[in-house]
Amino acid sequence: MVSKNVTPDTPDDLRDFLDDKDKRSKAFETPETAQEFIEKYRAAANARDPDIDGQMNDQQKAALQEFLEANGYKRAEQRSGRVPADGDAVSGHKGAKAIYDHLGMDRKALTQIAASGHGAGVGHAEQFDDAGDFAIAVIKKLWQRGEPDARLKDLSEAVAGDGGVLVPEEFRAELLMIALETSVVRPRARVIPMGSASLRYPAIRDTTHATNVFGGVSGTWIAEAGSLSSATNQPRFSSVRLVANKLTGYSVVSQELIADSAIAMEGIIQSLYPEAIAYFEDDAFINGTGAGQPLGIINADGLISVAKESGQAATTIVWENILNMYSRMLPTSMGRAVWIAHADTFPQLATMALQVGTGGNGVWLANGVAGPPVTILGRPVIFTEKCQTVGTAGDIFFVDLAQYLIGDRQAMTMALSEHVNFTTDELTYRFTERVDGRPWVTSALTPRNGSTTVSPYLNLATRA
Repeated sequence: MVSKNVTPDTPDDLRDFLDDKDKRSKAFETPETAQEFIEKYRAAANARDPDIDGQMNDQQKAALQEFLEANGYKRAEQRSGRVPADGDAVSGHKGAKAIYDHLGMDRKALTQIAASGHGAGVGHAEQFDDAGDFAIAVIKKLWQRGEPDARLKDLSEAVAGDGGVLVPEEFRAELLMIALETSVVRPRARVIPMGSASLRYPAIRDTTHATNVFGGVSGTWIAEAGSLSSATNQPRFSSVRLVANKLTGYSVVSQELIADSAIAMEGIIQSLYPEAIAYFEDDAFINGTGAGQPLGIINADGLISVAKESGQAATTIVWENILNMYSRMLPTSMGRAVWIAHADTFPQLATMALQVGTGGNGVWLANGVAGPPVTILGRPVIFTEKCQTVGTAGDIFFVDLAQYLIGDRQAMTMALSEHVNFTTDELTYRFTERVDGRPWVTSALTPRNGSTTVSPYLNLATRA
């Protein structure tokens, strides 16, 4: 743990502290000690200059007021008459405090709401009966004059005609559950909430165990009273940077369809959009280039492409391929790894045989009486069209998805517009989320003995 007497309290002291390898290593030994050091430095700096906290509070109040007004709180408060209108105490600290008091919540609670982006529904006593009730309320918001449904939360105060509304918390949870049921990567990956548009997640640069582990930690056997080695002996740290990318989807619905069966919108909201977003998320997590989208497993720096057997055709998969891929899995990932394959690899998997002399025997599908096995070598098999077709690199993977990072910046939001397709009398629905994904391990690992590298990300090459 970091003791108080070594905690710097000025930028110059912090620079000197970080230049000291011993102090730096001790402070950043684990994520917990690093967090403790940062918090102590912040507290020490604030104590040295008390006005910093006041300045931060001023900025925080101003930002919070802007957030509340942008999400419709100002309008609701003006209707109730309990908060002064524009020109009185709405601007500045007094206006922000009035909003806190009106909503019956303290500054910390509202700040957490603002940081998370999940402010929908706060302050509303009524709730929607179901997603269909929510859909109808959105439609009536465009068609009926007068005050909109108080339960709706605008995305844009300035342009009411955009019809943008946040999906209420209770239905957003349902949407995410549906998306998870159709996802391959997300349910098995390491999901990290992002408090800003970018996030650096710590990692260890561990590329070889030939002489040390964790990038520089070595152990030496010495005799009693022997001298310890003075060589540098510390882990090498790095980070994986997650940057929020925007994923959108939309659908156009005729007003006749809505008029004839408004409740049908519940089916679109609860099924079409979540499944579509989950589909394209998954595709990027597997195949993404990293340019304006997540970096997929197929493009991971730590990916190992296992060569096919000598003379083997590109469109075939043989038992030896599977054994070679299995043997290259990082040992600590063996209990979590899964096989992910395109459906058109199934005939190849089903006909794999173990050759013994001039004969052989099926090793995966022994007969056609029962259904096919759901595992290969004890690890689950997942078929998905998001893999590449048979004979192409990426037709079958063996991966530990717990070594894949997903950063969630913005939860799913919905917007509705009657203006985009005004001339055709159609409504346009749009769903948006901001997310990123990156492989956590950045390099294959050379084991202590032997030169054959291992990795948590494996695929089958097209040729030997």
